[in-house]
Amino acid sequence: MQQLNKLIDAPIDEQINPNQDKNTLRYRIVHTLELVQDAIAISLCIGLFCVMVLQLKEIFLSLITTLRFHEITADILFILILVELFRLLIIYLQEQRVSIGVSVEVTIVSVLREVIVKGLLEVEWKQVLATCAFLVALALLLIVRVWLPPTFEGIDPEQKASQRLKSR
Repeated sequence: MQQLNKLIDAPIDEQINPNQDKNTLRYRIVHTLELVQDAIAISLCIGLFCVMVLQLKEIFLSLITTLRFHEITADILFILILVELFRLLIIYLQEQRVSIGVSVEVTIVSVLREVIVKGLLEVEWKQVLATCAFLVALALLLIVRVWLPPTFEGIDPEQKASQRLKSR
């Protein structure tokens, strides 16, 4: 029982044994699930890339035939959203985490695209107010994320807080 308590109270680095037997069933299952997850993310990247290429083709064709600036602007913003989603997937594949900053940026661009496509004058004032409040909340999240601890590097914020309380 004492060994279990020592393991639980130990820092994260000591809890994870790098020399852990890689032939255990648990390790194999987790490793297989991680590979499947990576395969899904890679297929999403390929799909997004194909959609971006098709959308670019459509934009160039519409530039040649007719000049509809409103639709072209909406399509360009849509491509920017796809590029940001692609970047989010690349960060996930590299670091095995979802970037809060990129997620918030994608959301902001998506909301602004909808406002531009619909036109601000055609939307009710309540919806404009709600959109503004949502954008302010997203901006605050972008500011606050700077102070969030980097949990993806193995730092457990709850463990840090409990250590501070114990040291008092």
